[in-house]
Amino acid sequence: MACAFLSRRHFVPFLRLSAAIVAAALCATLAGAQRAEQPDSGSGRLDSIKATGSAKFSAAQIARATGLQVGQQVTREEIQDGANTLANLGPFTNVRYHFFTGISGVQIQYEVADAPTVPVFFDNFPWFTDTQMIAFVKTSVPLFDGTAPRRGKILDDISNALARDLQAQAITANVSHELLTLPWNQRQVMLFRAEGDTVPAVQSVEFSDPLANTDRAVRDRMSDLVGKPFSRIAVKMFEFEQVRPVYLAHALLNVKFGEPAARVEGSKVVVRAPVDPGLAYTWNHATWQGDDAIPTTDLDKLVDLAPGESANGMKIEASWEAVRTAFEKIGYLDVALDPVPHFDDATKSASYSVKITEGPQYHMGKLVLSGLSMEGERRLRAAWKIAPGAAFNDSVYQEFLDSGIKDAFAGLPIHYQTIQKYLDKHPEKGEINVMLNFE
Repeated sequence: MACAFLSRRHFVPFLRLSAAIVAAALCATLAGAQRAEQPDSGSGRLDSIKATGSAKFSAAQIARATGLQVGQQVTREEIQDGANTLANLGPFTNVRYHFFTGISGVQIQYEVADAPTVPVFFDNFPWFTDTQMIAFVKTSVPLFDGTAPRRGKILDDISNALARDLQAQAITANVSHELLTLPWNQRQVMLFRAEGDTVPAVQSVEFSDPLANTDRAVRDRMSDLVGKPFSRIAVKMFEFEQVRPVYLAHALLNVKFGEPAARVEGSKVVVRAPVDPGLAYTWNHATWQGDDAIPTTDLDKLVDLAPGESANGMKIEASWEAVRTAFEKIGYLDVALDPVPHFDDATKSASYSVKITEGPQYHMGKLVLSGLSMEGERRLRAAWKIAPGAAFNDSVYQEFLDSGIKDAFAGLPIHYQTIQKYLDKHPEKGEINVMLNFE
């Protein structure tokens, strides 16, 4: 007698295993075949686990991650637990499954999609290289591939593995994790950091390029790192905030900073920081796109550099800020600049194409004041210089906050500790309300 075994698709929230097992057992009996062991408890012998949908992990890796093992008696709750485990782990999204029951037992197939991941960043582990740490975590966390999802239990598994690695070196510390946007390149990473006072202090920082080692401004700020617990984040921020401006001022616009390397010497850390200074450039020109509100000739005047002049990067960045300010003075408070450099190494000259996204132009709406006496409010309204309906001038607004309020209250016994400031923007109407609360 031929018998078609019952096949039914299931998603994670819905599972009806018992009815399928009963139907399969009935078919096996009618065919005269040996049926899978199916106790009355609603469990069955697990015959196989398959997985599809991942481009990063094999079916065998995903099957092991469920916690189920072929040959065990499996209940419907345990099958769903396996799916929940995959969903909560982090590397997978859209976890679904279905199962078949046959004469040999229960066959499960999980369907997954790979979750987006970010690079890992090991902050303060001077005892190991990144390569060593990645290799160790891979042996302890099977689904770790050198990157990390933004959420999930695997992040705790990685932290615990790193803590065990430290403990093996007689270093006791907990390891935390945090999703972080790196200020120097705006990339997201999963940061892992050793917590506690076990991280040794920095003894010295040596840059590979003489300019960084000899510049007085850099040396004067070296106390920001030396004597403090080692942190790659701190070193990279020091390069970005203190060292990079020095190179830009020398027209070394394409300077590149490599990954700092730490070496433990006794109870201190010696840091080696590679720097590739690149070429020194002269200024060529800037081209503008999207500048409807301000003529190109006026924008050119805001660039404080002449063709052939040393391309001082700090002057270049100040020019972009001057352009933003010019737009903000005529109500374009959401203006965005995207300057893209073009380096001609043959002539050692630099030019920029600057895309401007102006956004809406805001006009003055209401001035809303609270927390003042009638006389105090009268004086402030008299001192306010942007008329209703006029293009909002951000410089006038900032000047009012910096000195206008104080001047308006001169001779008046008004006492306040803080001012809560809020710009109530309505881009769809091109209107902005200024709200000031005095406390």
